Amino acid sequence: MALTTAVPVTPAATKPAPRVRRRGNLRRSPTATVLLLLGAAYCLFPVLWVLIASTKSAGELFSTLTLSPSTHLFDNVRTLSDYRGGLYWRWIVNSALYAGVGGAASMLVSAMAGFALAKYTFPGKSAIFNVILAGVLVPGVLLAVPQYLLLAKVGMTNTYWSVLLPSIISPYGIYLCRIFAAAAVPTDVLEAARIDGAGDWRTFGRVALPMMRGGLVTVFLFQFVAIWNNFMLPYIMLGDDHLYPVTVGLSGLLNQGASQPAMYTSVVTGALLSIIPLVALFLGLQRYWRVDLGAGAVKA
Repeated sequence: MALTTAVPVTPAATKPAPRVRRRGNLRRSPTATVLLLLGAAYCLFPVLWVLIASTKSAGELFSTLTLSPSTHLFDNVRTLSDYRGGLYWRWIVNSALYAGVGGAASMLVSAMAGFALAKYTFPGKSAIFNVILAGVLVPGVLLAVPQYLLLAKVGMTNTYWSVLLPSIISPYGIYLCRIFAAAAVPTDVLEAARIDGAGDWRTFGRVALPMMRGGLVTVFLFQFVAIWNNFMLPYIMLGDDHLYPVTVGLSGLLNQGASQPAMYTSVVTGALLSIIPLVALFLGLQRYWRVDLGAGAVKA
């Protein structure tokens, strides 16, 4: 007869598995849903108005109902494109240049400064960080005139550089990168890279930057939108309308509308077209946030 040995059952083996809370069991809040819908409607209604108003002719813009669309969108786009040989599209290219180059340069400078403030120890570190925090509180409008005077001394006003150079330094971007570097880049990983013989620049480029990718995308998007929508700095710096960004160019068209009411439809259509690059940029970059959030959840 074969002998069998009974395996004792420990209390841990009989302990029930912890219940996993499914998404369907999450508590729902109708009040929060209503508030979010009201906030979304508040933000999207101006966009809806611009979309509907751009479909109207000059005569219909002020004579028809606000939310009553028409069929003149392509006619308005054609009229805007024909204005002074396509000057509007030159403004769009200028805005893309200012925002793209300025946003990328600001992202890189912010990443280097934030990484240094988060992972290095040097004299005056606290003082420098406090100055940066103070810079976050200073509105950019207050700096436009001093920046103009400084660049006028070296003869750089009314050039592309007069808009690009002031856009490179972003105190808020440096502050965000410091937070992201402190949270996303482990010190042990940096020490391991140094032990393997990597220098400071290689450690920053090969190790720190990939870990800070989600934060860098955020800084780039914020800076891109800020430069794209900036009005005061290029308005002060530039005098040649061929160097204008779209914000300053549309402001000039709006001023012409006082004597030429037909220009109002061009302004509204131009405002609609200027939103499209921002929407496309957001839709193209949001996948990086999803990837980083998913990676953080897996690591946790």
